[in-house]
Amino acid sequence: MVVLAFLLGRTTSTQSAPSPSRSPTPTATTSPTVSEIFQRVGPSVVVIRTDDAIGTGVIAADNGTIVTANHVIDGAKTINVTFSDGTKARARVASADPGQDIALLMPESLPEILVPAVLGGSGEVGAPVVAIGNPLGLTFSVSSGVVSGLNRASKSDGGDLEGLIQFDASVNPGSSGGPLLDARGLVIGIVVSIADPGKDEAFAGIAFAVPIGTALSGGDGDGDGNGPQI
Repeated sequence: MVVLAFLLGRTTSTQSAPSPSRSPTPTATTSPTVSEIFQRVGPSVVVIRTDDAIGTGVIAADNGTIVTANHVIDGAKTINVTFSDGTKARARVASADPGQDIALLMPESLPEILVPAVLGGSGEVGAPVVAIGNPLGLTFSVSSGVVSGLNRASKSDGGDLEGLIQFDASVNPGSSGGPLLDARGLVIGIVVSIADPGKDEAFAGIAFAVPIGTALSGGDGDGDGNGPQI
């Protein structure tokens, strides 16, 4: 089934971001609360602003590479990122895969403490998830829910996307490009769109994320596709 969706990049009030600090990689026995996940991963999340849009990104490598949704920055003349400690920097597109709606950004400068997120594997239906982003310009917002389905398809103005994670954690315009996290705080997807049956850009309880394996390898996530590479 293909679902008509709205891409979440276009749309400010500010919430304090968690202070950056280095934390150990989660272990298999770790069961953090949503608050603990936010404190751990929040410093890896950035605010992305372009000429006419706000979106989200997540730091995914030690060199500062940021993963986001391609539609957030597509066609932008300038891209500015704000890190959780308030550091601001211009960024350029390092690579992009419009077919998967994924782009990698490289900031011109980095904060003193850089906290890359830890990338995870695939999700499973019914598993808890957490989303961190900047919905409607409300920076560093967190919501939680579950994986509602896998291998979903979404049809939008930006094109058709397949193999998506469906989840019900609340996201809205401005959330695009943010991380979808599993119960251990590992990035399992990049938020790209919501179902929009009323065509009013309002959250209807159905959202979609590109699986992180697909986002960074393209194709079916086996590493042999044409997606951006970190």
